[in-house]
Amino acid sequence: MNWLHAVILGIVEGITEFLPVSSTGHLNIVEKLLGYDINTVGMTAFTAVIQIGAILAAIVYFWSDIVRIVRAWLTGLARRETRQDPDYTLGWGIILGSVPVAVVGLALKDFIEVAARSLWVIAAALILWSAVMWVADRRTNLTQGMRDVTVKDALIIGCFQALAPVLPGISRSGATISAGLLLRFDRVTATRLSFFMGIPALVAAGLLEAVGEADHIAATVGWGATLVATAVSGLVAYATIAWLLRFVSSNKFTGFLIYRVGLGAVIIALVASGLVTA
Repeated sequence: MNWLHAVILGIVEGITEFLPVSSTGHLNIVEKLLGYDINTVGMTAFTAVIQIGAILAAIVYFWSDIVRIVRAWLTGLARRETRQDPDYTLGWGIILGSVPVAVVGLALKDFIEVAARSLWVIAAALILWSAVMWVADRRTNLTQGMRDVTVKDALIIGCFQALAPVLPGISRSGATISAGLLLRFDRVTATRLSFFMGIPALVAAGLLEAVGEADHIAATVGWGATLVATAVSGLVAYATIAWLLRFVSSNKFTGFLIYRVGLGAVIIALVASGLVTA
């Protein structure tokens, strides 16, 4: 992969990772348009590894929150009287809520790396999951905030998150934000929970591919291009995070839903016409 393509794919990843529009779906589409075979092990691993850049951006952006949650969780393990702290509960929620996606990811690894990457699957998931997001986005009485999160809430959000690797067009953030809204968390809280729940899952997935498929990445995409794309994704993702949190504080997700349906329709048209192979 040349570095111009690496920069383009890094930008795509950085913009789409945390928006409810499917980063994997966008990467697969752009990779296809750039002439790459998205079903190779090296390209699959590349797609997972460059997500680490976006996740590092989230860690930097939410660093003070992460430190506070970790401190509360560790303190709660040592001292029973501090376990009423909502951050202690949130810490357990993030840990346990990450289990479903880990189980699904490992159990269905072969399917996720091949069949789930079909553009037919991505297009269908983009369109059909938009209906779920539409219902979630129109919930009223969104009164719950971050201090109201329970372990049960986090587990439900984690189960929604586990759908994303199986059907990449759903979007991990789209799934988790939808779950948060259905549980009546306000839009900012649902979006922040999506970030927090994504950090363990995406770091683990990226590192697993980086270590397990290092030779395939070196032999196909190349580690130079992979590192460039990862760095670019991190820089772009940081700006995207800041923008998204401002946006959801006063807007619904209607624009994203229209975009998802439109993109799904375009993909179907391209594949059906033979201009792009699925």
